[in-house]
Amino acid sequence: MINGINHITFAIINLERSLDFYVNLLGLRLVGKWEKGAYLLAGNQWIALNVDEERIIEPTKDYTHIAFNVLSSDFKSLKEKLEKAGVKSFKENTSEGESFYFLDPDGHKLELHYNTLEDRLKWVRENNWSTFKHV
Repeated sequence: MINGINHITFAIINLERSLDFYVNLLGLRLVGKWEKGAYLLAGNQWIALNVDEERIIEPTKDYTHIAFNVLSSDFKSLKEKLEKAGVKSFKENTSEGESFYFLDPDGHKLELHYNTLEDRLKWVRENNWSTFKHV
């Protein structure tokens, strides 16, 4: 039985560029590094970066992404820091709370978000999603 997410791995092209992005821009903590990869922590979540020279960056139109939790007090400053660094946004927020959807240097879709699942469920109920059923 699955009891959680163990880690998330991103295939990357350039390790130093990705470390600069994830550590210096996003503030993840570097806990291990080798020639072709690194381990980071986002809170208690393990993130692996693995160099893949054959990775092809192709923009996709789907909504698949990874959302990073941030404190509401940090949201605005982190979003502004990313925008100032030229990070590309891929979607406007249309749901509850504050979200910023953006791409990492390898085209992975990411999000900054600070609300909880309970906040989302409350918003869905209040906005009368006709097909939604809380189970």
